[in-house]
Amino acid sequence: MTSLILQERAGAHVVLTLNRPAKLNALSYGLIDELMLHLQAIDDDASVRAVVLTGAGDRAFSAGADIAGFAPDIAAGAETAYRRFVQRGQAMTRHIEGFAKPVIAAVNGLAYGGGCETVEACALALAAEHARFAKPEIRLGFPPPFGGTQRLPRLVGRKHALQMLLTGEPIDAPRAAELGLVNRVVSAGALIDACLALAQQVTRHAASAVSATLRAVHRGLPLPIDEALHVEAAQFMIAAASPNAQEGTAAFLANREPVWRT
Repeated sequence: MTSLILQERAGAHVVLTLNRPAKLNALSYGLIDELMLHLQAIDDDASVRAVVLTGAGDRAFSAGADIAGFAPDIAAGAETAYRRFVQRGQAMTRHIEGFAKPVIAAVNGLAYGGGCETVEACALALAAEHARFAKPEIRLGFPPPFGGTQRLPRLVGRKHALQMLLTGEPIDAPRAAELGLVNRVVSAGALIDACLALAQQVTRHAASAVSATLRAVHRGLPLPIDEALHVEAAQFMIAAASPNAQEGTAAFLANREPVWRT
């Protein structure tokens, strides 16, 4: 049986590929479950510093949730749809968003619906020139259920998000970069290498500092500023207790490169 997630090691990083190209890498239940297993294994492997997430082929990162797969649960009623469909998708995007290592989306084509929500959950994202982004769920009669109504406004602003959410109309890669949905646009042929280079740029720093920074942003962003500052201080204290903090300051004072501990 063909794996729904392909995993390839690239030095200290891992490339995960959503592998349903004939279905534009639609997020089936099986694909979501398999992706979660891969992420859990990566989370437990200290030798992996970052994850690049992309789609198989050159047409789509992911065209969204597998409509044929979840339609029977919609037909079975709201409770069944929530339990089987919504909870599964939200668990996936929450796991990606709260991941202790940077997850970088390499958007190699369409990122529609749940595919766009997956990009929103990633810490960083680069897009190929031909990538397109859309929130077409409204055409199916419901709002995005994998976190898109919450993350997208935080990324691009309320009115830009509502235009995408209420019209279902796509935007192109340059517009996505302009709005802040992705960090930048690169040529399709350079996409994976650019993501790995970005991963290397991030992970040349101490793993403890990278994880603390990710947690501070993820946990603090939804909070009022006073509460968020407590989150920031707590993550600083965690990082400061690591030998890496002493090494970093000592290396700076000695004008040398730090030698980080994992």
